[in-house]
Amino acid sequence: MELILLQNVQNLGGLGDRVKVKRGYGRNYLMPQGMAVPATAANVEMFEARRAEFEARAAQATGDAQARAATLEDAMVTIKANASAEGKLFGSVGPREIADAFTAIGKPVSNSEVVMPEGPIRQVGEFEVIVKLHATIDQTVKVVVVAE
Repeated sequence: MELILLQNVQNLGGLGDRVKVKRGYGRNYLMPQGMAVPATAANVEMFEARRAEFEARAAQATGDAQARAATLEDAMVTIKANASAEGKLFGSVGPREIADAFTAIGKPVSNSEVVMPEGPIRQVGEFEVIVKLHATIDQTVKVVVVAE
């Protein structure tokens, strides 16, 4: 399936690129999210006519993400959790808890923006977590997990 991207999509392409993807990915994710439209003649003309609008929207989104990244720079949050004497947590600290902690200190972050490639935190300590604010903008934040 051939699509025209209406915004930057990580690992796929940038605004205005024509890409070939599997039908399920295009129909079930890219098109419903408003990230792409089918590459028909009418849609190509529509895209070219509204290209400046799409580029302005993409620049605005990038600017907003950069501003949020600046507020999260050197940000640190402390999360209290039940832990054993050895420092192992009873349970784990995942993206939801991290996002809630940052939102509580006035730096709103959604669950889907928190990236934990090594999985949830299962022990007491200091960890670095990636917050993905835009397709091209990541910010590393510090999370300290302490025992209650």
